[in-house]
Amino acid sequence: MAPLVDIAGLHYRYPASEFDALDGVDLWLDGGITVVAGASGGGKSTLLRLFNGLVPHMHGGRIGGRAVVNGLDVLRTPTRRLATSVGFVFQDAERQAVHAVVERDIAFGLENVAIPATEMHRRVGDVMDALRIGHLRTRTIATLSGGERQRVAVAGALVLRPRLLVLDEPLAQLDAAGAKALIALCVELRAAGTAVVLSEHRLDELLPIADAVVAVAAGRVSGPAPPLTLALSLDSAPQVVRLSRAMGWSPPLLHTGSLTPPAITPAAAAQATCPAPSSQEAWRLDDVFAGHGGLLRGVTAAGHRGEVVALMGDNGAGKTTLLRVVAGLLVPRSGARWLHPGRIAYLPQNPAALLHRESVRAEIEWTARRVRNGPDRAINSPLVEVLGLSAIVDRDPRDLSSGQRQRAAIAAVLCGTPATVLLDEPTRGMDGAARAGLAIAVRQLAAAGASVVIASHDSDLVATTADRVLVLENGGVVDRGAPQRALSGSGPHATQLGRLFPSPGPVTVEAVAALLTGAQSAELRW
Repeated sequence: MAPLVDIAGLHYRYPASEFDALDGVDLWLDGGITVVAGASGGGKSTLLRLFNGLVPHMHGGRIGGRAVVNGLDVLRTPTRRLATSVGFVFQDAERQAVHAVVERDIAFGLENVAIPATEMHRRVGDVMDALRIGHLRTRTIATLSGGERQRVAVAGALVLRPRLLVLDEPLAQLDAAGAKALIALCVELRAAGTAVVLSEHRLDELLPIADAVVAVAAGRVSGPAPPLTLALSLDSAPQVVRLSRAMGWSPPLLHTGSLTPPAITPAAAAQATCPAPSSQEAWRLDDVFAGHGGLLRGVTAAGHRGEVVALMGDNGAGKTTLLRVVAGLLVPRSGARWLHPGRIAYLPQNPAALLHRESVRAEIEWTARRVRNGPDRAINSPLVEVLGLSAIVDRDPRDLSSGQRQRAAIAAVLCGTPATVLLDEPTRGMDGAARAGLAIAVRQLAAAGASVVIASHDSDLVATTADRVLVLENGGVVDRGAPQRALSGSGPHATQLGRLFPSPGPVTVEAVAALLTGAQSAELRW
């Protein structure tokens, strides 16, 4: 039988670009779950868009070589024909909606291929149940959180029952339960004969269930290969793989099931406390009610200067609403808000909402001029470097990958010396190197006296940056304390390595590696 995906000698260049986005790609896939990994801007999204003909039919440009998907010649088959067998979910899921109401939006593809109404309602209901979004059926898209919109977009692709499902960063904004449900669904689809190709930076739960990994860098493709073969070379490797690298284990571990950690001493557990915050509060909410349908109900919370606070919780729990209240963008229905004087730097979930100028440099300079109240056009070079933007600072933000746009937006809002920094899902689309750079930038801001609040599902980022974790649930806020307490044990927000230990325990690769190095390694069984 012919393979599902057959690409040979393929070169592709976007219009007006000087370089190939895909450079001599040879790729053969025949079902299963394939993870596409690599640094931001390396060509992952371009490769995925080739599968359903958006490259080249939608984007234009120059292309050569062979690309056959499900027996159809991509270069000669209209995208409307490819769409019937290739389901696709974009990185920017909020830009994929067509109808205002969730149920109608999911059914849009079925309407276009004239599925009878009874069958249509059954399929929409089945896919909503599988993705745990049945409660969103009558909601308007505009009222959904970023993670909820992402699940709706996935449902819209799945409802057509494609032969190949292509997902570009599907876990980027999902909470732990949503990510688990989507991964379980991918496993079910594989068993039913549907092939799944995912581009992702969140690989903790994906590598153990993947049949193959494809690595993409500078437009060149390596693989497909078994996950164990490429794991150690991946830019966004999971914690357990990075621990394997630090400990010199070969082959690396892909999951923690075979790892038996040493016990945590009472003395070590006692150290897992929040550092004492400064006495100066930077913001405070007192008995605040706000948000669609009463998302926040009587919230009282505060942050201090020099402190990094992480907001965690399920999709739709109210994290964005809380940030918007602190920023002054949303007036509470009741309750009080207080903010220390000074500039607020606010990053929304969708970075495209901020980027309108001709280059990354122009975006940063625009903020810098207003912060300094003068014509000084010098950009913050240390921030540009730590976020890995030096090579793309003169590029148009609209030509960048999702992760690169995210970094550009962060640099644009953070330049200068903001007093309060509010970041909503800042690692969306970011590779491992970019996340490490963001962690450095966040700690530098806190060291300079800023109050930083990060709303995120990225437990790895929270473990390395936060002083304190607040969890939103049932309309309220619960202070979970230091990351060692909030991100270890069996809770839904625990890091991959944190799940190995009772709370409080180590939650970072460095902390676990230090613990293992100090233990009697000869007595451990791996």
